[in-house]
Amino acid sequence: MSRLTSLLSRANATGRCGLICFLEAGDPSAEATTDLACTVAEAGADIVELGIPFSDPVADGPTIQASAMRALAAHTSVRDVLECARQIRKRSDVGLVAMTYANPIFQYGFGRFGVDAREAGIDGIIVTDLPAEEADDWIGVARQSGLDTVFLVTPTSTPERLQQAARVSTGFLYCVSRMGVTGAQSDLSSDAAQLVGRARAVAQCPVCVGFGISRPEHVGALAGIADGVIVGSALVAAVQCASDQATRLRNASELVRALHTATYRTAGAS
Repeated sequence: MSRLTSLLSRANATGRCGLICFLEAGDPSAEATTDLACTVAEAGADIVELGIPFSDPVADGPTIQASAMRALAAHTSVRDVLECARQIRKRSDVGLVAMTYANPIFQYGFGRFGVDAREAGIDGIIVTDLPAEEADDWIGVARQSGLDTVFLVTPTSTPERLQQAARVSTGFLYCVSRMGVTGAQSDLSSDAAQLVGRARAVAQCPVCVGFGISRPEHVGALAGIADGVIVGSALVAAVQCASDQATRLRNASELVRALHTATYRTAGAS
């Protein structure tokens, strides 16, 4: 069992869903991201997703796009993100997932990236714009490197596409709760529960849901449905509104602690 699956299974065994938190690596710096990731883990995140900044993040909304642009302006490279992961791993056993687009790792070299990512302590990779049907080469590299491959499914995924993504996903299967790009939302999508149900019928790994999940009440609504929930834009926004690192760390910790409390499936548990 991989670290990602083990962490999610352990959370489920204690009566809660797993909590996965996204940070854009390099915003405002790789060093700051390392401290933020460790703080988020201490506050209750089971898994941290590290975004590899890319100049054309088509799946992301304004908050994460702006964060990626700041990271690129700070000259954050793939190698910098791997070093960030390496430093996090020295301090924490939190699950680590690199979330990226195909172009950055294609330019780095799929084979070299797989080896270097695993050596840095990364457990799995999400290649946002790489559909499962076209991922055979990458899956081969990831399997050889010992990395989990996490694929995305959406409310409009056909049964065939959902089955294919579920077949090749390890670590967890990522259910996109609604159509569109990432971004904090006031209301939870009505499509989320139905998609999770469809995914559970075919998946052999944990099923997690993300996109638009930004409040503890969103997490609470999904805690009894999904194996894990993914929060990105809300955390990035909480971090980016701070003017200094101490405030960033405090904001991140407060939000993640509130989200973690909401992961418990039994009312009143903590």
